Amino acid sequence: MPQPSTGFGEELRKRRLEAGLSLTALSGAVHYSKAQLSKVERGIKAPSRDLVRLCDAALGADGALIALVVQDDADTLAEPTASQVAEENWIMQLSPDGQNHFQPVGRREVLGTGVASLMTWRSDRTGSPSPATGAGMLEASRSLFTHYRKLGQTVEPGLLLPVLIAQTHTLRELSAQTDTGTRRQLLALGSRYAEYVGWLVQETGDERAALWWTQRAVDLAAAGGDQALASYALVRRALVTLYREDAKQTVALARRAQSSTLPPRIRGLAAQREAQGHALAGDLNACLHALDRARALLARQEDGSGEPVIGTMHLPDPVSMVTGWCLVDLGRPREACEELDRQLALVGQEAVRTQVRYGVRRALAYAAAGEIDHACALTSPLLDGLAAVRSATVTIDLQRLARVLARHSDHPSVRLLGPRLGTLSRLPTF
Repeated sequence: MPQPSTGFGEELRKRRLEAGLSLTALSGAVHYSKAQLSKVERGIKAPSRDLVRLCDAALGADGALIALVVQDDADTLAEPTASQVAEENWIMQLSPDGQNHFQPVGRREVLGTGVASLMTWRSDRTGSPSPATGAGMLEASRSLFTHYRKLGQTVEPGLLLPVLIAQTHTLRELSAQTDTGTRRQLLALGSRYAEYVGWLVQETGDERAALWWTQRAVDLAAAGGDQALASYALVRRALVTLYREDAKQTVALARRAQSSTLPPRIRGLAAQREAQGHALAGDLNACLHALDRARALLARQEDGSGEPVIGTMHLPDPVSMVTGWCLVDLGRPREACEELDRQLALVGQEAVRTQVRYGVRRALAYAAAGEIDHACALTSPLLDGLAAVRSATVTIDLQRLARVLARHSDHPSVRLLGPRLGTLSRLPTF
């Protein structure tokens, strides 16, 4: 959390006076008490990240106030090293209570522990399956992938990860025993499975494993002749830094994935992520420009490969939804409420994870705008869905919402919602 800062308080007071605003007027604009703002200006109390964003927007500081409280000592998200990506074995552990766990295991560790139940990168089998076997597996696996992604909207990641990882292994193994054309298609589909595994693993809160699986997806795609997924891996890494609230790294990673030689969809998704990074930094113009690029690029996307699309498949208008997301971080909750209201009305009720993710952010926007009772009314029906999907990333926003609502503990709706919100706002364990 930010520490008390005399420098921030002095700059806040200076900009407030230049804008001709009293403490009472600024308090009404950002929905924080006059007493709390006074303590922040005098350097007695540390400002929350949300207060900083709201003040930055209310005073037209264009990110200058946000920059004063950014932590310069944030951990850098390092590039994967050879030791991290060279693992060639996966091990599945099943406990008596039914819990499961997958992890990469190096060959030295395998030899040292005598582990036998391994999924290995290379097959030692002799003989080759018939062409029909590869084609049949390809068709079945594509159909299954669509169903798995739909299931991923309604169940916790731990229920899907074993079957998804096993399916990735099957596609990878079979690709080594079939003709060239089918091999490439099997590897391409396997890369989509691995990328989805990486996303679900991030939903469990394990960033390191999520990045490991994303690199596996890159490896599979490259083995099949697709080098573009390596750039999408940068977008996935930028998602990790986004949830760390590291605006600088998020923008830098996303920009690296926007080469003109890449497919429009990857560039469009990267531009969206860049916009989210700019929003964290409070840079409205850069955010809107990135969103405009994203919309233009995603409108151009062409994918004749027959493979599942990269990225979300449950947002009718992803750029507009991300716009609403960004407006929250830009300290413009009223505008965010309007955009998120429009976009959530278009999301199917079966897309529970998506409804919960953006629904919590909409509730956060209403709470930041001072509409506490409405924020609670929006949050309450989301809690069952959140308990079902158990998302670590959504929990980050839920914790943020809980902190905002805690400032209004005298509201009956907050008191009613408080106990269950407090339970669910703890990071999930798997």
